[in-house]
Amino acid sequence: MSLYDLPEINTSKIKENKLKLEDFLKNKSILFIIFVFILSSAFGFIAGVISNDYLSSDIRQKLAQLNAKFPELQDNIGKGIAEEYQPQTSQEEKIIQAVKSVSPAVVSIIISKDVPIMEQRFVNPFGDIEQLFGQPFGFSIPEYYQKGTEKKEVGGGTGFIVSEDGMILTNKHVVSDEKAEYTVFTNDGKKFLAKVLARDQVQDIAIIQVVQGENIKFPTVQLGDSENLQIGQSVIAIGNALGEFKNTVSVGVVSGLGRTITASGGDEVAETLEGIIQTDAAINRGNSGGPLLNLKGDVIGMNTAVVSGAQSLGFTIPINKAKRDIEQIKTLGKLAYPFIGIRYVLIDEEIQKERNLAVDYGAWITSWYRQSSQWVQSKDQAVVSGSAAAQAGLKENDIVLEFDKDKVTKDNSLGKIIDKYNPGDKVVLKVLRGKEEKTFEIILGDRPSQ
Repeated sequence: MSLYDLPEINTSKIKENKLKLEDFLKNKSILFIIFVFILSSAFGFIAGVISNDYLSSDIRQKLAQLNAKFPELQDNIGKGIAEEYQPQTSQEEKIIQAVKSVSPAVVSIIISKDVPIMEQRFVNPFGDIEQLFGQPFGFSIPEYYQKGTEKKEVGGGTGFIVSEDGMILTNKHVVSDEKAEYTVFTNDGKKFLAKVLARDQVQDIAIIQVVQGENIKFPTVQLGDSENLQIGQSVIAIGNALGEFKNTVSVGVVSGLGRTITASGGDEVAETLEGIIQTDAAINRGNSGGPLLNLKGDVIGMNTAVVSGAQSLGFTIPINKAKRDIEQIKTLGKLAYPFIGIRYVLIDEEIQKERNLAVDYGAWITSWYRQSSQWVQSKDQAVVSGSAAAQAGLKENDIVLEFDKDKVTKDNSLGKIIDKYNPGDKVVLKVLRGKEEKTFEIILGDRPSQ
């Protein structure tokens, strides 16, 4: 038997169909009709081709005499019409122009670090015990061991160029690891190593410098003025969304001014940032260090933080805070800021009730800070050892009520007041300790910078 069982063939049916075909072909009238049909079809096709050529030529001549154009058929399949997009509104035009002017100066910062290479091997967990039994157990377990190190990308952020020689402004938390290596990728795809010039110890600000020996002149941003911003003002955020998509643009408005937030990065070190701009322009992981622009294309802030789990709630550092850092690096080669040496929480009625404090204003010296709806204790000291505050005798849980007769409130924060002074200035603090008011004379120190 074959592999496949085929159906039986009906030979009588085949013979019957063959006889019917022979009778049909014997009918000459039918054959004549078929011949005439084929001949007329061929003649019609040839006549159509010839007439189209001659008639089209004649029509073209007549239209030319009348100075008219003959319609042309164009094959547009696969061909797009290359027309530059025209902005639909004046605001849209301003946004597009601002992005075009600033994007060349926005850079990606890649963080690389030596990480251990781990390999697996199998070892005998019993060691010399097998010798007591005179024979091996034939049992082993996996064990991991380090076999050297390799450099890997471990993170990324954004920055923007503020001087033609390659000085870049970014967030401190982007370049906080002193053991890491930082690489800058410019908007045109060029790659440069970068070194950290300064890390601001209070603000989330850092300045890095491109290392290059070619004397390249880099495109720069235009620094604006963040002093007179208005709530509702349109803003543009640029950054590397998720650390991958370079020069991602989002548009929003200034949602709030003078905000005070407590932010923490991957190193879990929290810091209080004051006078911050709140915006609903999307700020994502990787956007950190990117510029916030007004519609003129001027940088008015630097993206720094976003509330986890919240939509349309991002924060940026006013550019005027960074201008002082930039200028001091250019002139002094370091940051020289007045420094008192305390960590604190600004008090209002809500904080007073939550922490059972004696007053509803002032700066409460503490290592505790509020994160979302919970209070968390920082690893850092409330009073920095060796600082001006420590030397003057300030202690944790003291409340600074006045700084040189300037009342400390939510709107007039301690940080804002101190920024008016210089290292070496002598000031008087009114402090509440328990239920007793005390005065302390302090000589402001020089804020340390890494």
